[in-house]
Amino acid sequence: MGQINACTDPHHHVDDAAGFVRAVERACNERGLRLTPIRGHVLGLIAKAGKPLKAYDLLDQVRDGGGPGAAAPPTVYRALDFLLANGFIHKLQSVNAFVACHHPSTAQHSVPFLICDQCHSAVELEDEAVVASLDARARTLGFMPQAQTLEVHGLCARCVDIGAH
Repeated sequence: MGQINACTDPHHHVDDAAGFVRAVERACNERGLRLTPIRGHVLGLIAKAGKPLKAYDLLDQVRDGGGPGAAAPPTVYRALDFLLANGFIHKLQSVNAFVACHHPSTAQHSVPFLICDQCHSAVELEDEAVVASLDARARTLGFMPQAQTLEVHGLCARCVDIGAH
């Protein structure tokens, strides 16, 4: 079996939203990218949420907060596009929501997610073997993968424990 990284804690690198934004700022500087005020604001809201955040909820928070982008929803979507394209956030397609990437200093990457259907937490499970296996199997079938999003739904350990009591 492949290597499973230690990054299985949903709060790894994202428990401190301001620190997470600073890490992304450093990554942007290293890559020659610009983290504009609206991009940083959107990123901070996603990081602070602590669970997947839907675009409409994000738009409401931006508008209600009166900060950068409050008057122009398209700028929020452009910020999301930038953050996604550069691997700073991930989009969970099955729940149509965004989560902060646990490793903002790495290039965009594919990772499986474990999504709790009860508390809505999402764990970025970095298992290189799963990603490589899906890629290899697709290529064996003549398919040229461009991106992967593997989302596994169920109950997290905390919700299972609560249900058992």
